[in-house]
Amino acid sequence: MRAVLLAAAGLVLVAADPAPPLPVVAKAESLPDWNAKFRPTDGWVGADGAYSAPVSDRRTLWLFSDTWVGSVRDGKRVGVAMVNNTVGIQDGRGPDAKVSFVVKQTTAGKPTAILTPPDGRGWFWINAGVHVNGPLVLFLPRLEKTTDPGAFGFRQVDQWLGVVENPAADPTVWKVTYSKLPFAEFTPGRTLSFGAAVLREGNHVYVYGYEEKPGKPFPVRRMVLARAPADKLADFGAWRFYSGGEWKADAKTIAPLADGLATEYSVSYLPGLKQYVAVYTENGLGDRIVGRFAASPVGPWSEPVLFYRCPEMTRNKKVFSYAAKAHPHLGGGNELVISYCVNAFELAPVIEDASLYWPTFVRVRLE
Repeated sequence: MRAVLLAAAGLVLVAADPAPPLPVVAKAESLPDWNAKFRPTDGWVGADGAYSAPVSDRRTLWLFSDTWVGSVRDGKRVGVAMVNNTVGIQDGRGPDAKVSFVVKQTTAGKPTAILTPPDGRGWFWINAGVHVNGPLVLFLPRLEKTTDPGAFGFRQVDQWLGVVENPAADPTVWKVTYSKLPFAEFTPGRTLSFGAAVLREGNHVYVYGYEEKPGKPFPVRRMVLARAPADKLADFGAWRFYSGGEWKADAKTIAPLADGLATEYSVSYLPGLKQYVAVYTENGLGDRIVGRFAASPVGPWSEPVLFYRCPEMTRNKKVFSYAAKAHPHLGGGNELVISYCVNAFELAPVIEDASLYWPTFVRVRLE
């Protein structure tokens, strides 16, 4: 990364690198072998979210939000219950990697979420996670139900940080310290949320989020960026917020960097192209997985490049694709391995059609 650092009025100014030439997609293909690793027929039988957080050279944690627990028989989910978050464990890399799934149970033997709000209100989904000098730091949106019917009967009410002291242990016995992000905002006119993506770069963790305002047909959702020293990620006083080339202490000064974003995405470095790439479902919902490129973690970000069109929405008008993100530990060079999810606008089709509601993987090669 090239950057010119200037000192002015006690602030660090960052001159962003000029935009490099845009890569083009040489090939995009589905990955049935990786899909198969995420299609068990008993226990954990489908989830969305699907963030990945490497914790060693050979071990990666997969972080899921709403999860079905039960069985798949004759193409249908049977005897299922839903819990709000679960964890997968990937051992190894490449085609021989093994993936297992962890579902916590109550003392009565019922499935339950691994992570729960300390005050008992609502539930946590799991956004991005990063392994920093021992602990695992997780970004946790808290949701509550609304009266809206169908797949969107919820709203986010706040944002939390969960610091897992013992990430190498079984997730059912994790020791987690929770703290609420003081600068997130959830009002009728504006949402400001952090942890949609994270990037470890040197001694800092870049925390990407989004600012959302009402709009039609999609909310107006734009990228925002904060960062903190890796060993002070849970110290909110150490956070700085990016605005106009400056890292500022006041979150209210944060300035959007790109539009058309989703509530979940990824930002990673592609060594083969020497560029950073943000991967997301365009506008958060639809069949278009796109990416923006930049020469540094702060941008400026290119216009979107179409990576892949999810075929499921063409075949079935009652389903939708979302939650696209890249998994750098599966790719490298000039290749991205991307997952996305497919859901239905009503609950019943997801139970009746077990082809829905799994992480689905594609490989995109760029040149």
